[in-house]
Amino acid sequence: MLQSILIPMLLGFSIFMCGMKLMELALHQLAGPYLTMMLRRSTATPVHGLAIGTATTAFLQSSTAVTVISIGLVNAGLLTFPRTLGIILGTNIGTCLTTELIGLNLNKLAIPIMIVSIGVWLLTALTGEVKLLPWLRHLAPKLNPIRSASVVLCGFGLLLTGMAMMQSIGPAVQQSDMFNWFIGKADDSLWWGIAAGALLTAAVHSSAAVIGLVMGFTAIGAMPLEIGIAVVLGANIGTCFTAMLASIGGSKAGQYVALSHVLLNAGGALLFLPFLPELSNLSEWLSESPAGQIARAQTVFNILSSLLALPFCYLPALRGLDPQK
Repeated sequence: MLQSILIPMLLGFSIFMCGMKLMELALHQLAGPYLTMMLRRSTATPVHGLAIGTATTAFLQSSTAVTVISIGLVNAGLLTFPRTLGIILGTNIGTCLTTELIGLNLNKLAIPIMIVSIGVWLLTALTGEVKLLPWLRHLAPKLNPIRSASVVLCGFGLLLTGMAMMQSIGPAVQQSDMFNWFIGKADDSLWWGIAAGALLTAAVHSSAAVIGLVMGFTAIGAMPLEIGIAVVLGANIGTCFTAMLASIGGSKAGQYVALSHVLLNAGGALLFLPFLPELSNLSEWLSESPAGQIARAQTVFNILSSLLALPFCYLPALRGLDPQK
């Protein structure tokens, strides 16, 4: 069990998270000067906030990062709580891009992607070395965005590599008694799947990693699609844990932002739970591959949850709510 499950799992998870953080940091470097200004100036209405939250989350590849930034802006008094409501809805839509990319099964392209990205990074880095390429020195500032983009590409390659390593443990996990016990319990009640997804995501601080594992299990037939979707719904609840931690010790408005994130994800999961068979059938219709079906289910769930919650953001009671620090 140690060699067949734990070591590949931990190694794959480490590589996956390294890739995620590399992408997040590089993308933040590209958009950092504009991100805070955009969140402050472009959230006049919940619809605007939803659009900005979707775009920034899709760009940064991290709903948690955008949510934590929003909490920080609210705590600093630079953004009011009502203006964050649309952003929170948008983060759930924007985060679907990561799972959709994972669902494309691009694992075979991981090594070529990293080779190309490292080559581009080295080429742009050499322009800053006057002794090696002095005639290209004037191009160095213009190539900085390309260098950051190459780091993003390398992070994506690492993400795919880590995901492939984690998914490789599927056959060994399928033979374990604990996994079979869990599948039996989840067959009786899908609440087990939701609880497992929430706890795993809260523990590893990455819903994408948990959803990627579910994709691997469903791809080899180890996990039924409905249970896999239940775990995905739970992962959406578990991703709120980091935001709740970030709100501790902050203003009451910042705590309201984290609470609204929990209410959206937990409320959406409870709302969709009775309709899991229909969501499963829809995802099967939208994609033929098991991994794609999990990704479609995540996308449909997040989009519908956000759109259903959007009208409530216009309620006068919420629009006028602006708790003091």
